[in-house]
Amino acid sequence: MFTGIIETLGTITALVKEQENLHITVVSELTSELKIDQSVAHNGVCLTVVAIEGHQYTVTAIKETLLKTNVGQWNVGDKLNLERAMKLGDRLDGHIVQGHVDQIGTCVAIREAEGSWYFTFEYDAQTNNVTIEKGSITVNGTSLTVVDSQKNAFSVAIIPYTYEHTNFHTFAIGTPVNLEFDVIGKYVARLYEIGK
Repeated sequence: MFTGIIETLGTITALVKEQENLHITVVSELTSELKIDQSVAHNGVCLTVVAIEGHQYTVTAIKETLLKTNVGQWNVGDKLNLERAMKLGDRLDGHIVQGHVDQIGTCVAIREAEGSWYFTFEYDAQTNNVTIEKGSITVNGTSLTVVDSQKNAFSVAIIPYTYEHTNFHTFAIGTPVNLEFDVIGKYVARLYEIGK
C-alpha cells in the first residue's frame, strides 16, 4: 500500500532481460534504507527489491507487469519516481494507492500557468476506467487531483515542488505514463456495472 507521495527520484543504471522477466537496477539515495523483499513503487509500479549492492538495488518485472505498464519502455538513464510502502499508522497525505497500474496513458498537452503546470493525459476508455472532477488519480505513482475530467482524458495541475521533485519535469507531448485509477472509484464503477 502506498500514498502517491513521491519520496525521491532514482536513475536506471541497468536493464537485463532474462527469459520473460526484466531486471531493473536503480541508483537512489533510498538504497541504504532498503532491504531484500521490500516493496517499492517505481513510477507507480510496485516491484520487489531482489538485490542490493552499494548505492544500487535491483527489482524484477514479470511479463504481466511488462504488458500492463510502461516498464518495457524504460531506458538506462531514465528518472523514476520512487516511494516506499506506507507504514501502518503514518499519515495518508495522498490517497490509497495499491501500486497496481491499471493502464498506460499518454501526455497530450502541457501548459505553464504562471508558476504551475497543467498536464493533460489521454487513455483508452474501453477499459471502463473513469475519473471525476476533484477525484484522485495516480500518474507515474504521483497522487494528484483531477481538475478536468472527460470520457478518455483528464488534466491535473502541478505545483512547482511536485514538478521539480518528480519526473513530471521530463514529460513531453507523447510521453507514456502509468495510470492507477482511484480504487474506491473502481469498486463503485464495478458495482454499477453489476447492478445494470
